[in-house]
Amino acid sequence: MTRCVRHPLCLTVAAALALTAAPAFAQSAQTFEETVFFGDSLTDAGFFRPLLPASAQPVTGQFTTNPGLVWSQYLADYYGTSASPAWLATSPTTPPRADTGTNYAVGGARVGTDSTGALGSTPSLNSQVTAYLARTGGKANPNALYTVWGGANDLFAIVAGAPVQATLTGAVTTQVGIVGRLQAAGAQYILVPTIPDLGITPSFRAQGAAAAAQGTALATNYNTALFTALSTQNLRVIPLNTFTFLQEIVANPGAYNFRNVTGTACQPQITAQSLTCNPTSYVTPDAASAYAFADGVHPTTAAHKLLSDYAVATIEGPRQIAVLPHSAASIGRARADLLADQLDARQGVDGSRIWGDVRYDNQRYKRGMAGDGFDGDGVTLTAGYDRRSNALVYGVFGNIGRQDIDYGARRGDYKQKEAGIGGHVGWHGASGWVDGHIGWTRLDFDINRDVWLGPAMRTHTGSPGGDNLSAGISGGWRFQHGKLSHGPVVRVLSQHIDIDGYTESQPELSTALAFPDQKFDSLQGSLGWQADLQLGEHVQVFARATMDREFEDTPAQAYAQVTSLPNTMPFAVPGVKFDDKFVTLASGVRSQVWGLDVSGGSSVTVADVGGSNLSLYVSVGKRF
Repeated sequence: MTRCVRHPLCLTVAAALALTAAPAFAQSAQTFEETVFFGDSLTDAGFFRPLLPASAQPVTGQFTTNPGLVWSQYLADYYGTSASPAWLATSPTTPPRADTGTNYAVGGARVGTDSTGALGSTPSLNSQVTAYLARTGGKANPNALYTVWGGANDLFAIVAGAPVQATLTGAVTTQVGIVGRLQAAGAQYILVPTIPDLGITPSFRAQGAAAAAQGTALATNYNTALFTALSTQNLRVIPLNTFTFLQEIVANPGAYNFRNVTGTACQPQITAQSLTCNPTSYVTPDAASAYAFADGVHPTTAAHKLLSDYAVATIEGPRQIAVLPHSAASIGRARADLLADQLDARQGVDGSRIWGDVRYDNQRYKRGMAGDGFDGDGVTLTAGYDRRSNALVYGVFGNIGRQDIDYGARRGDYKQKEAGIGGHVGWHGASGWVDGHIGWTRLDFDINRDVWLGPAMRTHTGSPGGDNLSAGISGGWRFQHGKLSHGPVVRVLSQHIDIDGYTESQPELSTALAFPDQKFDSLQGSLGWQADLQLGEHVQVFARATMDREFEDTPAQAYAQVTSLPNTMPFAVPGVKFDDKFVTLASGVRSQVWGLDVSGGSSVTVADVGGSNLSLYVSVGKRF
């Protein structure tokens, strides 16, 4: 250790590491303020439970393998919201009473036709939405996630003898109208799953090949008509291709730890009623996790969890890709700061200089309750030539680098590769200086988006390109007090980042997405104070603190398209929010070793809600 302290080169590196500040940590923020559900038995969170025997209510009341959850409850739990009933049945002959939740779904509900079932009044999806808007004064929360999932009971009515075309058209028209009503009231994010392939459910299978084919055809026709009408009316929704997703599960059940996809977890086989199904009526003790279907058409709680996983992956996918411009901008900022520091150090004798540096960068962002974020690092090599003549300094530079970023939460990772060139010019007086630069960087990404569906994992890949055109200016003033100089510093950096759109691998799968081009303009300003202290003939330490501001807004929404539903439009989800005000602390050491200019330093952002950016570098230059 003593020998290291005495050696200028070792001192440079050690001091840079020692002066590095700790990164800031995240604060939680919700993706959605609430989740609101309209639907039928697939989404129902216990509407009819009060009508069941009181002793049985703790382990019955939902259309699955009770007391397990349904997909809406899993989804709400993921986003830190609620899926508890918004109303409850009171008796077979009286209207439901209001409850405090946001799940309006009712088992047996049709899309536009109110009905009366064995347990009494069954409000349609249209009536559910009417009840919601009456409660909210006609306004829909624009920051909520809505689900409108219906139509299966209308198809069951067709199977029972209702007129085919009139029933299907009426249900589709009403569901499209529901989406329009919600959007007109202010809703931005509406999840619309397809009707699953009814033909591969135990109920339709048990009736023979003709009935199974009819179930598949009815679901196909309904889904096609629904999403064609939504697109025709320019109503953007978040589609879930549950039709194909169920087919994928049935085709390879072992991947999802299912050993049975044709029978029912509840007894009696096929004709069981999942509303009252509970562990005493399971086929086997592990039936809730080993079977895909609870009864003839309703999923087990394990299958409901898969549906929730699928919904989360579809919503979060665009948000993952939306971090790429921010990642590119963060590295661009670190590159610009390093160049400004190189020019700031260009004091004294006229002449030429070549220089090179290696920079380590770490990016960290952990903000959302849903686990959105990333964490990773990489190395960038930069080299340059500059010349000073009197007060004029000018030169060129180039860089190559790579970042390896993990999304966290088992979402996958991406590699960000860069190669760029640029030039700079500035004026350096006895006390003040000003420098400007312009640069272009080619961006290449290799993205692995991991989709976890229960125990099964799929990886969708893509390799979009892009570029970053940047321009910056920096300046400052020095007040000299013996060996100490200090003064104000100001920096402004503009970046225009363009990332190409792409379609993920395996586009035929229900989970695959396509992403459009992303264009992002960043304008950052920094104002602060810096100081240099001469410790000896060849050693100088420096420090800088700046208040930083991003003047451009990050995109409010992120976009994607479900590739397995070609008739659907691109959909939007909430964008990833980054703090636009933060503080940057930088410090380091400059020295001369064997005729070379050697420096090392670090910078870190602090008070950056949700994340931080850390850079460490070592630079070597030669004057001639």
